[in-house]
Amino acid sequence: MTTLRDAAMNSKAWPFEEARRVLKRYEKKAPEKGHVLFETGYGPSGLPHIGTFGEVQRTTMIRRAFEIISDIPTRLLCFSDDMDGMRKVPENVPDGDMLREHLQRPLTAVPDPFGEYPSFGDHNNAMLRRFLDTFGFDYEFASATEYYKAGKFDHMLQMCCERYDAIMEIMLASLREERQQTYSCFLPIHPETGRVLYVPMKNVDAREGTITFDDETGREWTLPVTGGNVKLQWKPDFGMRWAALDVDFEMYGKDHSTNTPIYDGICRVLGGRAPEHFTYELFLDENGQKISKSKGNGLTIDEWLTYAATESLGYYMYQKPKTAKRMYFDVIPKAVDEYHQQLKAYPTQDAAAQLANPVWHIHGGNPPESHMVVPFAMLLNLASVAGAKDKAGLWGFIQRYAPEASAEANPDLDAAAGYALSYFRDFVAPTRVFRAPTEVERAAMQDLAARLGDWQGGLDAEALQSLVFAVGKDHGFEPLRDWFTALYEVLLGASQGPRFGGFIALYGVEETIALIGRGLAGELG
Repeated sequence: MTTLRDAAMNSKAWPFEEARRVLKRYEKKAPEKGHVLFETGYGPSGLPHIGTFGEVQRTTMIRRAFEIISDIPTRLLCFSDDMDGMRKVPENVPDGDMLREHLQRPLTAVPDPFGEYPSFGDHNNAMLRRFLDTFGFDYEFASATEYYKAGKFDHMLQMCCERYDAIMEIMLASLREERQQTYSCFLPIHPETGRVLYVPMKNVDAREGTITFDDETGREWTLPVTGGNVKLQWKPDFGMRWAALDVDFEMYGKDHSTNTPIYDGICRVLGGRAPEHFTYELFLDENGQKISKSKGNGLTIDEWLTYAATESLGYYMYQKPKTAKRMYFDVIPKAVDEYHQQLKAYPTQDAAAQLANPVWHIHGGNPPESHMVVPFAMLLNLASVAGAKDKAGLWGFIQRYAPEASAEANPDLDAAAGYALSYFRDFVAPTRVFRAPTEVERAAMQDLAARLGDWQGGLDAEALQSLVFAVGKDHGFEPLRDWFTALYEVLLGASQGPRFGGFIALYGVEETIALIGRGLAGELG
């Protein structure tokens, strides 16, 4: 009999493929630290965006897959690079003039423009943790500032002094000649201004563990590399952290992929073993541009959750992580409906198919039952024509279509009805454009209304779809898609829409006849 572990060891689902790579690291010997360490990194230069969530979500999926195929304990460390200097003022936060006074200071030394936390870095860290806690992630949070200042990296920083030349050899090979002249892997924190300095080193003393440099005014300083007086440039910092913490797995975006040999090389120079990597494609905004924390383009986590449940976001994150995807409002309805399609299919699948189903990975192997008897896209169209102002207005139609459904028995549907009203109000209603029918379309719609007037088949969605289909054929639409496009554009003000038979079943036969009448009379626009 095939066990769950056997099925997982052969699953082609990408989280299991990645989990098997991690397991292979320890096929000869268990980790001395007693666990496998998964890590994600976060640069708190701006409010957390949805890509940050995706990194933790996907890493968690791999971690859960690993726990099926191995008995080795696991940890997930979410590491914030909050000691980085603030290079520019984010566009989507208040009090930009105040922030400009603190450029180049570590993010945890910049005042919080929202006035809620000790620093801007602390504010953004808190935002990240709130998001992750909301989704129930099992993780440990780590702050670069705390690690550097508490001496948790002191041993590695001392080793960076001892192996400075080897680190610089790796770094200089990746830099332009002009940059090579001033580059150092060490970034001192100025004792007086508190700014992160990008200055060349005059001396690195491995025995004393100190660096000597001139600041921007030409004054010479000597500082110990330990105790939070100095941090590393971000590329050496990546490799140092892997070595210091013995990280086994970390994923990052494609924009980091060319740096992988640098990260790995520095980790090895410092005596560490490079972790397994996973490079994912970037999320793009509506214009195809990379999502940026400082620009605030694309979707935030809160914005997605205004219009759909968490699980739909998890579904979107699961899909093809090595393919670039637009992260904009228009992807939400499809993600919601596809998630519930997979949820409904899950109980009928064998073990192998269940492990390949996204909902297994979204819910850690224990997906719930779907109670979405009406697709989200249909709810949007119902909101469009019903003029409902609240969920109660939609439920009147839903319960006629599915009498057994209720807000209590179908909480996911009830929530979706509320989301649909918000989505329709903010994104569908402002973009609707109704048009007048052509003469051929008018005749076909009049015929459809007449046949619906004689309809005796109840609210059978498939039978109603066949009726609509037959009207289109009888009136010579070729391809038939043009007939359905006409219905959507004349009656719904959109170029795409639902299966029209299902829409009639939900909205009602008499209501649809009246809708056609208003559309033909030009009253909908």
